[in-house]
Amino acid sequence: MDTPVAIAASLPVEISDWKPAPFDLLGETVFAIGDVHGCADELRALLETIAELAVQSSGKRRLVYLGDMINRGSDSVGVLKLWAADEAVHGVDHIDRLMGNHEIMMMLAVIGGPHARKAESMWLSKRVGGHLLLDQMRARAGAPAAPVGQALLETALGETIVHRLYGMRSHVRLGNTLFVHGGLDPHADPEEFLTRPWTIFTEARWAWINHGFLDWQGGFGGTLVVHGHTPPDKHKAISGMEDPHLFEGDRLGLDGGSARTGIVTAAEIRDGRYRLLKAGTPSETPLSSSEE
Repeated sequence: MDTPVAIAASLPVEISDWKPAPFDLLGETVFAIGDVHGCADELRALLETIAELAVQSSGKRRLVYLGDMINRGSDSVGVLKLWAADEAVHGVDHIDRLMGNHEIMMMLAVIGGPHARKAESMWLSKRVGGHLLLDQMRARAGAPAAPVGQALLETALGETIVHRLYGMRSHVRLGNTLFVHGGLDPHADPEEFLTRPWTIFTEARWAWINHGFLDWQGGFGGTLVVHGHTPPDKHKAISGMEDPHLFEGDRLGLDGGSARTGIVTAAEIRDGRYRLLKAGTPSETPLSSSEE
């Protein structure tokens, strides 16, 4: 049963009871944060709670951002500032910043190349919500008509955030656990699948996959997958799971629906167990199953 956490945070944060699961993280405590999509207040509340919980952890403490920090919400720039902060700010020993499909769309639009036009069109669409981030960046740069490009990114976001954006990873493995934005294709060689460069756009399927991953029941060769990307209603439709935030089928999904549901979801994961952290207040706006 979820109970309000007894930690002062800027928004309500609920922490579930510990649940058993066969994670082997080599003794580390991992805090993994799912899709944020511009919900800066919710991310701030989670990070405040994580900093308090980290004090209670023994051994190395790791923070993993699972991607899709940007778009749709009202303050993607604020999210990126929190996301780019170093380990000491959040009370952890190491941070991994993984790339989501929303970051891929923005970065391809920025760097140019054969996929830039399509990526920019997708990124700025109402469904994806990148137009809100573009407006925020133009406002910060004081240039309401500035084109999408490296110059705008650097002016609006600053050197540290831009450096972090170019340093995003596709995945991280720790013990028997894989952290990745979208998931795994059980029919592909996992190393080839996970090392596909993000510059190949939708073919970097580690950031885009849901069908073929969430409905697969055969396991992943002993690998446990912690992921985001697929919001609760779409996850349920594909996986059949009543609660998509439970560990099942060697998967743990942490996309709470964020900008549309009002909830940003994370987990504290230790050897043999995990618990969920949910920040925010549920919204009455239903989440469209087409959004991910």
